Amino acid sequence: YIETMMEEVHAASIIFAAGYGSRMKDFSGNKILLPLIPGSNPFEGEHPIIFEIVRNLPKGPKTLVIHHKKEEVIKVTHDLGVFYCDQPIPNGTGGALIAAQEFLEHTDQEYCIITMGDIPFVMETTYQTLIRHLKDQDFIVLGFKPKDGAQYGIVEIENEKVQRITEWKYWKEYPLEMQRRFEVFNSGIYAARRSALVAYLKKLKRRPHQVKKERDGKMIVVEEYFITDLVELMSNDGRKVGFSLVEEENEVKGIDTLEDLVLAQALFAKGINRQKSFG
Repeated sequence: YIETMMEEVHAASIIFAAGYGSRMKDFSGNKILLPLIPGSNPFEGEHPIIFEIVRNLPKGPKTLVIHHKKEEVIKVTHDLGVFYCDQPIPNGTGGALIAAQEFLEHTDQEYCIITMGDIPFVMETTYQTLIRHLKDQDFIVLGFKPKDGAQYGIVEIENEKVQRITEWKYWKEYPLEMQRRFEVFNSGIYAARRSALVAYLKKLKRRPHQVKKERDGKMIVVEEYFITDLVELMSNDGRKVGFSLVEEENEVKGIDTLEDLVLAQALFAKGINRQKSFG
């Protein structure tokens, strides 16, 4: 009740929608266009994932960062009233944010949401809570506590402040007693003061990573930028980086595989995404 009495805060939103989605076997399109209401098979149907994301984001200007199947993405989403930023090469989440630099510099919003184009069930109230945390902080990580933390980045917190986000391939090598101390994991969704984002994009551009990727059955090394580096950059400079928690894992579950898609379609059919609980 208290939440409904609060005035809705507007924000700019950046939706990362450029990736190949290589873990979705037998599907070559862009994942954000996958249906939440399936037809004759899970890959065909109605109400694309991106429609649900845009519906729940705060009011304000929105941009899709696009690359893979971008013409198809524009065709399906052109009535949503969104902008488009082209990510010329698939160079990571940081590269996607860098691709949105012009949008960030020209929008008049004080706050910004950064979200993924394959996480459809984040509630309006969750986005609003993230933004409200920005009243006294520069950057907020949306965290959660999964049943199984493997594959997710951990949010390293000291004195209620986020120090860094460490990816699974690194923290899995930590001693077990150290691993047990970590409870909060990264959903890949963030809120930030727009001015802080613009200021730190320059620093992010100076931190490329060499990453091994599979392309057409071959392993190659590509240069990528990680949005998670922003956390450490800001924290090291004394900027305030905080976190907010969601209660239910399904709210922030991404759709990476066919199994994930079928589960999301089942959840949507039950109307769970429209309720205040995912229990």
